[in-house]
Amino acid sequence: MDALTTPSRNALDWIRPAIRDVASSGIVEVFNYGRGRQGLIPLWVGEGDLPTPPFISEAAKASLDAGETFYTGQRGIPELREAIATYMTGVYGGAPGGGVFSPGNFFVTVGGMHAIDIATRLVVGSSDEALIPSPAWPNFVGAVETAGARPVVVPLDQKGRWSLDPEKLAAAVTPATRAIFLNSPANPTGFIATLDEIAATLEIARRFGLWIIADEIYGRVTFDRRRAPSFHDVMAPDDKIMFVQTLSKNWAMTGFRVGWLEAPIALGEAIENLVQFTTSGVPVFTQRAAIAALNEGEAFLTDQIERCRKSRDILCGGLAETGRVRFYEPEAAFYLFCAIEGYFDSRAAAYRLIDEAGVGVAPGTAFGPGGESYLRLCFARDPAQIEEATRRMVRWLKT
Repeated sequence: MDALTTPSRNALDWIRPAIRDVASSGIVEVFNYGRGRQGLIPLWVGEGDLPTPPFISEAAKASLDAGETFYTGQRGIPELREAIATYMTGVYGGAPGGGVFSPGNFFVTVGGMHAIDIATRLVVGSSDEALIPSPAWPNFVGAVETAGARPVVVPLDQKGRWSLDPEKLAAAVTPATRAIFLNSPANPTGFIATLDEIAATLEIARRFGLWIIADEIYGRVTFDRRRAPSFHDVMAPDDKIMFVQTLSKNWAMTGFRVGWLEAPIALGEAIENLVQFTTSGVPVFTQRAAIAALNEGEAFLTDQIERCRKSRDILCGGLAETGRVRFYEPEAAFYLFCAIEGYFDSRAAAYRLIDEAGVGVAPGTAFGPGGESYLRLCFARDPAQIEEATRRMVRWLKT
């Protein structure tokens, strides 16, 4: 039998093992199981229930009406890169080494995942390793594995809060290690790395000559401060750090698929090539929408954070009263990562919550070692809906 007539079930044998063997997302699996259930409250994916605000959508429409439907520069339109630089200067008080941020450090991407993929491919490849504190968003592992490299999980500690032990991080470094991923504020745990933890991570990267890929997309979604500590607070201009960002979370723009990668200017041509060879650039109309979000979106972001705070307090308060749910109250982001007494198999628990309580949650198994007995609940929704979801879960826990 020749290749053209070989049954399709064997087609997987013809592709790269690094792609074939990547695990499917446990979040998507549960989402697909519960999709379309009448009356189900979906808390499984990392987005809220608010549509993109009109001032952002109108900017996209105006761009389309103006005929901006052609190919564009691979680094992003100059106006957006200027807007990002201005926004970053306002949030972080200036660039490492002083002064304002330069547009030359910013590269527009198709969402944060595209930025992660580019950053990963720049620094790791076949036979390399990358350190990933866990539990972690599964796409970090996926990005490393599809690049042909090996993810090395470093367990987070639980000492009154989720925390990062720099000694564990340093002990995991081998001659094959090329990068450290650090997501803070973190999905799914909601932990914020302290400035000391960030500084210690940077010292390890400097000592071993490693890159840091910093996912700080929830840096503004904090509940007791203006923003979370950042590598921007401790780094020098020549440190080997790349930052991934997205417009998705702060401004309810998940469907727009626009974000950015912040990297040393010297990497510009390499990044431009990777954009060209993956997406050939980001649509101009979504970039116009991004400019509107950055320039006009502070009030919306403030309101959304307060809405998340109310929903967090409702969810945490209701579940805590049962005496059967263990968690650390999230300091930032919009996820509750919790364990239910008597349920170690979080995948089974997630399926039961769909069937028996009408609440969709993500199983902790999707987030790697350390997450097996946990569930992730996204509370970036109307507080009234979170109140109903909490009632359903409390009732289910009593049965």
